[in-house]
Amino acid sequence: MSSTHFRTALFLLAAMIVTVGSALAFQYVGGYLPCKLCLEQRYPYYAGIPLMALAVVASLLRWPSGLTRLLIALGGILMLIGLGLAIFHAGVEWKFWAGPTDCTAVAMSITTDAGNLLSDLNAVHPPACDTAALRVLGLSFAGWNAIASLILVVVAFRGAMRRG
Repeated sequence: MSSTHFRTALFLLAAMIVTVGSALAFQYVGGYLPCKLCLEQRYPYYAGIPLMALAVVASLLRWPSGLTRLLIALGGILMLIGLGLAIFHAGVEWKFWAGPTDCTAVAMSITTDAGNLLSDLNAVHPPACDTAALRVLGLSFAGWNAIASLILVVVAFRGAMRRG
């Protein structure tokens, strides 16, 4: 087992879980409804988490080092896609370019009272992709995701390039 590949895969796995977990926490605990582009930015993480879990297992079971490196590189490619999605969304928020015309959230709140269903549907307005729900230190969620994705791209490709 290459300890470098193991540490890289474990770091990527943990970072992907924390990043997408934070987005889910902002949604379900903080009440920030995601727009369509926000939801799309999660897909690389959803694919990357099991991929990095497999890379960790491959390293622990001493499968060929090339396989672990390939899995880590694939994780890097997923994060590169995530970086592109995040930059696109941040650009839409800053009005650098137009976003999709159908950019609204697909999931609203869930009501437990059928009698309030119509009023709930009329009361909840999904966020538009060109409006940042929150900015922290000048960056929106998309901006922070771009930074996280860039870091994960660098870590993944550096780890994949290292020989065992």
